Amino acid sequence: MKVSGFNEAVAFAVAKDERYRPEGYQFIREALEVILKKRSKAKHQSPSAHVTASELLDGFRRLALKEFGPMTVTVLDYWGIRNSGDIGRIVFNLVEAGAFGRTENDSPHDFEEGIDFHESFILPFLPPDPTSKQTIVSPQSQLPVS
Repeated sequence: MKVSGFNEAVAFAVAKDERYRPEGYQFIREALEVILKKRSKAKHQSPSAHVTASELLDGFRRLALKEFGPMTVTVLDYWGIRNSGDIGRIVFNLVEAGAFGRTENDSPHDFEEGIDFHESFILPFLPPDPTSKQTIVSPQSQLPVS
């Protein structure tokens, strides 16, 4: 189905698949826009180049940590996003609504094992284990400086 605008596509997708809130769809679009904007600043890639599942997942993870920090899991859970597979299903709901494009090689399964939510969104905010001698890396140190 083709729709005229992104908000209409989200309404179509939410009506068809009630597991995910509209805010989750909007956030995935924001993550995609951040990736494309970053590409347009880079001289080696066109901003219109195809974004892979792994690129989108990484951009999603980075933006979620930047925007929500230790509340990321709570926010994502409220939107119905509990794992990488949910992100893939949202993306393909938007593809079906005509808001996103895809190549013939793209599949919702490309998203399945992309982000370990516990490792990415919970562990970085836990207090360090006093018996561990590992160096703790903060999630903010993993984000690009803009």
